[in-house]
Amino acid sequence: MKIAKDSAVTLHYTVRTPLGKVLEESQEPMAYLHGGYGNLFPKVEDALLGQEVGFQATIELSATDAFGERDETLLQTIPKTQFPPGVKVGGQLEGQDSQGHSRAFTVVKIKGDQVQLDGNHPFAGQALQFKVKVLEVRQATDEEVAHGHVHGAHGHHH
Repeated sequence: MKIAKDSAVTLHYTVRTPLGKVLEESQEPMAYLHGGYGNLFPKVEDALLGQEVGFQATIELSATDAFGERDETLLQTIPKTQFPPGVKVGGQLEGQDSQGHSRAFTVVKIKGDQVQLDGNHPFAGQALQFKVKVLEVRQATDEEVAHGHVHGAHGHHH
């Protein structure tokens, strides 16, 4: 079966910097619903359209095509007293950006009684290489299409 809109696609992936440093690699296969559901970068979906099991490719993504450019307005400095004991650099927490939207923040620096948070994705502002290998392609169920994601093994569990 060829990958088309509403296909459930299972793949392995590796994300690298343009110089080849591995940033992330799937340990288990990942399943996604193909067809513009926001489950995979659009440029990667475009490269996979019409492909079959066994297809492999390395897709070059600009920062804009990947996690976007860095947004310096997503840096915040908060008093350490507003955090639970044991806050550490690298820790993540849920917070709100300046527009009141829920966002994950990473603790990037602790200096004295101040904690600096970054609401950017850790790979924001970076061009990336996204290497994929297609392991399985099947027609998505009506329920998966309605929910906008793959269920079951390697997909979303309710």
